Amino acid sequence: MTSTSVGIGAEAGAQAARSRALAVLRIRGRALAMALLPAAAAVILLTGGSTGHFVGHGWDTVRWIVGALAVLVLLAAAAVALVVARARPAVSPTVPIPEESAPDLYRMVRDLADRLDVPAPSAIALTPDCDSWLEDRTHPAHGPPAPKGGDELGTPGPHRRTPAAPVLVIGSPFLWWMRVGELRAVLAPVVAGTGPSAHPDIAAARRFVRGLDAAVGVSATPARCPAARLVCAGVGWVARLLLRGCREHAALMERGVAAAAAERAQAVDYGLRIVAQEQVGLAYAGWDRLLTRVALPAWRMGRWPSRLDAGVVAALTELSRRDRLAEGFASRLGERPACDLLEEPGLVDEAASLLAARLFHGGPAEPGPAWSPVAWQEYPDEVVDRTWRTEAARLHRVLDALGVRATPDPAAPEPDGPTLARVLDHLTVPSAAGSRPCPPAYDADSRTPGCEDEEAGEPAGTERSAALAAGLTAALAREEHEGTPGTTAAAVPPSGGPAPGGQGGPGSPLWDDGALPLFPLQPPRTARELLADHVTAMVCCAAVDTAGATPGLDWLDGPSLLVGGERAADLTPRVLSLIEEGDPAPLRAWLVKSGIRPEKPLRLV
Repeated sequence: MTSTSVGIGAEAGAQAARSRALAVLRIRGRALAMALLPAAAAVILLTGGSTGHFVGHGWDTVRWIVGALAVLVLLAAAAVALVVARARPAVSPTVPIPEESAPDLYRMVRDLADRLDVPAPSAIALTPDCDSWLEDRTHPAHGPPAPKGGDELGTPGPHRRTPAAPVLVIGSPFLWWMRVGELRAVLAPVVAGTGPSAHPDIAAARRFVRGLDAAVGVSATPARCPAARLVCAGVGWVARLLLRGCREHAALMERGVAAAAAERAQAVDYGLRIVAQEQVGLAYAGWDRLLTRVALPAWRMGRWPSRLDAGVVAALTELSRRDRLAEGFASRLGERPACDLLEEPGLVDEAASLLAARLFHGGPAEPGPAWSPVAWQEYPDEVVDRTWRTEAARLHRVLDALGVRATPDPAAPEPDGPTLARVLDHLTVPSAAGSRPCPPAYDADSRTPGCEDEEAGEPAGTERSAALAAGLTAALAREEHEGTPGTTAAAVPPSGGPAPGGQGGPGSPLWDDGALPLFPLQPPRTARELLADHVTAMVCCAAVDTAGATPGLDWLDGPSLLVGGERAADLTPRVLSLIEEGDPAPLRAWLVKSGIRPEKPLRLV
């Protein structure tokens, strides 16, 4: 592809974006004209009366009605315009990267902008996600006065000049997994978007749309509009009406901007970009598994892994070792990683890891006694083992509340001690009392315990397992409400807690702590899943205490039990057989094979 054809394609996309931006601005102009129409009519009537054309009692009445209507419409339009102008548009929570902390990264981005012949981004920030974009932070609401302690770009002091170019937001996993050349190729089409963004019409259209969106958010929040709910409702209705009118044009405008940027970036590292896009998909897969299977158990315990991005490299390296299709990816590790462009990658990784915990789990903005970082080498003991023993202790507390006898054998050593045998004996039922179909038209609120939900395709378990699962659900909800360490509530942000610079805090324009987590990873666990997790934790505690097993960390599958140095991968189906069918035979056979003694008391937290 020649440079001439690339230039023509980029210009066509930019022209399409500009035409759609003008359409958005025309909608703004029509709204202004509609607001001024009653006032214009009132001026005409007043002028006609003063010149002797519109005289008489009837015209006087019309003048009073139209004049009053004009005043009301002008006041309403002024209220809408004031809210749109003053509302703070949403800004993505990011980790700011000042130039002094990453001069090589800024140099690479500026060189890329020079080659693309576009303005360089005004700043660089990181997001704990596998995505990169340009973010406009030029709205007047983001100008001075800056939030106390610094602004969202990390610039200290009360005064700040509004940046003329958008901020480049880079996915932090890309910096650790990609090589420098690959990151440059991936960022080329993103940086190229600063060209169309600098056009006055496109910038004005974006500000108008973002202002409308912010106005809708303000009107929808009762706490922000307690004294004038009717006014806020009216402002919200007008803003939503204008947004519906702008929606299609705004979407096509952004599509044109993206097309123009992609066409302009064709001339820079085109061949390498194809390879880099493969790394984007691989990084996303490793990041997703790391969050859901490794980070989430730690967050639930009130701990947050402080090197998530480094964990992505370990997870993807493990994937390349297991998957023959990924054998070639391991050879890339000898090249210079993009995180070398940072002066202190460890501190940046820690900040991104804390922000990831906030976004995906709702953790506090700062470490504390119930919200402390954990290194990967400490993860098995500080997270895996503690999680197992916490859940095992909760399981026995629920059994105590249900009146289940500690052990059926009073002559056993420590008959009141917590044992795995107590759980096995309680959940074991005769084979004829296994799961059975539910009544044809059962009520979900009064479902018979132990029946099988054929419509949902998920066995509900036996009566005993259903009662135990309900008790665990209630106990966990009570602990979360009380903020007991070791539960999800241990990671709930304290009201009014401070936030580090660049991440915002209560009352800042970046986010609202009441809306955290912004991107929850998984829905709440069902009662069946809770019971399976707690029984599995009990089995793992017994394996550690009686058979010399150890807690471990699998980079792709999360917490694991190591028996004889090998991962116990066949435990889950045996536990499900116990809780769903009341059949302990598969699990007991596995315990005997592994040398685990279920009758011995366990150490719990």
